[in-house]
Amino acid sequence: MSQKYLTVLGATGSIGSNTLDLVARNSDKYEIEALTANQNVDELAELARKFNAKMAVIGLESLYSDLKAALSGTGIEVAAGNQGLVEAASRPVDITMACIMGAAGLRPTLAAVKLGNRVALANKECLVAAGSLFMSEVSKYDTELLPVDSEHSAIFQALDDSSKRNIEKIILTASGGPFRTFSLEELKHVTPAQALKHPNWSMGRKISIDSATMMNKGLELIEALYLFPVGPEQLDIVIHPQSIIHSLVSYIDGSVIAQLGAPDMRTPIAYSLSWPERINTPVEQLDLAKIASLSFEAPDETRFPAIKLARQAMLQGGNMPAIMNAANEIAVESFLCGKLSFMEIPAFCERVIETIQVQIGDKSPLSVEEVLEIDHSTRIMAQSLNIM
Repeated sequence: MSQKYLTVLGATGSIGSNTLDLVARNSDKYEIEALTANQNVDELAELARKFNAKMAVIGLESLYSDLKAALSGTGIEVAAGNQGLVEAASRPVDITMACIMGAAGLRPTLAAVKLGNRVALANKECLVAAGSLFMSEVSKYDTELLPVDSEHSAIFQALDDSSKRNIEKIILTASGGPFRTFSLEELKHVTPAQALKHPNWSMGRKISIDSATMMNKGLELIEALYLFPVGPEQLDIVIHPQSIIHSLVSYIDGSVIAQLGAPDMRTPIAYSLSWPERINTPVEQLDLAKIASLSFEAPDETRFPAIKLARQAMLQGGNMPAIMNAANEIAVESFLCGKLSFMEIPAFCERVIETIQVQIGDKSPLSVEEVLEIDHSTRIMAQSLNIM
């Protein structure tokens, strides 16, 4: 495999850190063009020096002088703010790892799409909040889009050339999070510290809470609708506590193809970087005899109503997915700082959706500006409802 130039949008987060771990282990295969971070100047500067990046960008404009001072004398180009992120994403590279969390990642990721090369997508908002718009740009620029989520990567690997006409169903697996066996009464008393302790995966704070409420799995249903040639009725979820099978594709002839692996994000990240080839990773190899058994169960939407809400957003479309996504981010923040209980998170999201749709209707956003305006308006509404 010839050496590839790579930009990492969101280099200091969990996905970015794992990506750079793989780059360090395969330095003959990848060269870093640009790295970005939101506000961690020291870590960004350290990474930029370590990987000899050509450019480093900090998301918060107020930190520009700090980053410039930290990289003084290195020859590394420095920028800040939204425009700086877009500039970094627009630099010609072979692969862009798009892992900026939240709506802030939309513009930079779209800028990377316009390069017409490979985008390894780890930003949910691009598809949840702006799926039609985003995929239209992917098609327009003939961009090679590879999913980084372990579930969507597994589906990508399990599809064959005939799959569009032969898929019976796509099944996303979910660990069930830390509260899979909790009763409704126990769920009422869940603390942020408990919710942040995922049994299988090491993830950031927001996605850990989403996994605990199972909103994360609902968002993945919406993503899958845009990524793969299926309708909503062909998407399903099954609880698989061991997180060994990452997703399955069921075909009309009765065959079911699954992708298995240890619960380590470096596997799907490596696949998105190296496809159609594969590279070595430090991921533990599966020992099925040691694992001994794999179990499955149906999701309980009474205890985890976020799944039902997300499925409703997928079916309704319009601006509901974008509103739900923004409302959920505020709800998660509110839970982490003690303003909402765990079980109030999905109910709060539903309340925000109903309130704001009375004001703005439910029309689909027709531009990036409209998506960002919906996101902004929802956050303001959610914050006002949360203090009433």
